[in-house]
Amino acid sequence: MTDNWKVEQGDCRDIMRTLPDNSVDAIVSDPPYGLSFMGKAWDHGVPGVEFWTEALRVAKPGAHLVAFGGTRTYHRLAVAIEDAGWEVRDCLSWLYGSGFPKSLAVDKAIDKRGGYPHLAAQIGEALRMARESRGLTVGECDKRFCGGTTNWSWFEGRPKGQRAPTTQTFAAIAAEWPEVAHLAEAVAEAEREVVGRDTKARSTAGASALPTMGGSVEYKSWDITAPATDAAKRWHGWGTALKPAWEPIILARKPLTGTVAANVTQYGTGAINVDGCRIGTDTVRSSGTTGMDARRFAQGTRPQDYEARQEPSVHTGRWPANVCLDEDAAGMLGEPSRFFYTAKVSRKEREAGLDGMPEREGGIKNDSGRGFSEGDPYKKITTTNHHPTVKPIALMRWLCRLVTPPNGLILDPFNGSGSTGCAAVLEGFRYLGCELEAEYVEIARRRIAYWQGQRAEPDLFG
Repeated sequence: MTDNWKVEQGDCRDIMRTLPDNSVDAIVSDPPYGLSFMGKAWDHGVPGVEFWTEALRVAKPGAHLVAFGGTRTYHRLAVAIEDAGWEVRDCLSWLYGSGFPKSLAVDKAIDKRGGYPHLAAQIGEALRMARESRGLTVGECDKRFCGGTTNWSWFEGRPKGQRAPTTQTFAAIAAEWPEVAHLAEAVAEAEREVVGRDTKARSTAGASALPTMGGSVEYKSWDITAPATDAAKRWHGWGTALKPAWEPIILARKPLTGTVAANVTQYGTGAINVDGCRIGTDTVRSSGTTGMDARRFAQGTRPQDYEARQEPSVHTGRWPANVCLDEDAAGMLGEPSRFFYTAKVSRKEREAGLDGMPEREGGIKNDSGRGFSEGDPYKKITTTNHHPTVKPIALMRWLCRLVTPPNGLILDPFNGSGSTGCAAVLEGFRYLGCELEAEYVEIARRRIAYWQGQRAEPDLFG
């Protein structure tokens, strides 16, 4: 690897145990949300106290921890971090326009059972009685009727719910067990009238219509149908989930060894980089005997006219807030200035390849989920980064810059495909990532090496 960054494969707890006490300047990570996202094994639980206790040991006094969470489970993450000994300082909100709904269309679910989904328990009881009368086990029925899957236990009912067989599966059951044939209408799918067509761009990875989020973009069309049964008509337009548009980011700090001033002087940690993370780039010069007016302007007060005198320039970008907006979210809120600017993919980046993995550090074009126009130059971009939860490098750069002192070492216990590492090397920080999955380790190493090569500023490590 390099002297500036490293991605190690293995359990982050084991890797962190090899690090000395008080050796890490900042921890910036996107840990599992515990949602079993896309069926991924690594997302079956939120990292508990033992993870964050070890992270606390290796962090310097006053070091900050930045950790993304899911809207349904971040409370568990926050409690685990706090119970490990960290001080929760804030909760940032990352607002974005690229989320897509993961909602069940209730009317379609009703029509799939002919308008009788509420009879699932009755159907399950009939199937159980028929099975037991023949001396068959649930596993034997799975092999006989379900192609070897474990669906039969769902038919008879599990603690988490119950569902009826599909029309095809029930037909196979009824052909052998005639005593249940009278229930066929309750599982027969109602025929819905086609009233239109819809076409949208989608990623082959299924995560989103973003070429840099894993997979290539394809266009898919499907029928728009109307409810068929009375029950479906009654619940047409009802679903089960809101469109995701934000993620919480927990900001915590290891306890100080005294005052902030003393801690910063001794360890270089304990404060956040306010001026380095302001939003906007305008400057103004103070006009008074004191800098108070200019400072008020810098904090967002209505600007006044200033004349250049003897005071130095004052950065007038907005004070960094605990709300982060992407381009689309800013537009929806009427913000005149974008939080993260969308940078174009240069020809050099496209030709660089990285096995078809060009990226943009400033954001992602067309990330609203509305699809791509026919003339979009990015429509055919493909990537080998198939990680399902990639974060924008621009956002990670801002977060790294916010909490890391110059030449600081950033630790990411949950490296994933390496977005934090890409941000770290672009900002001139040192980086150590820990990742369990070998495929993501390789992707992360190639991404970080690529972005380090794109960094134009002088290397801060020497």
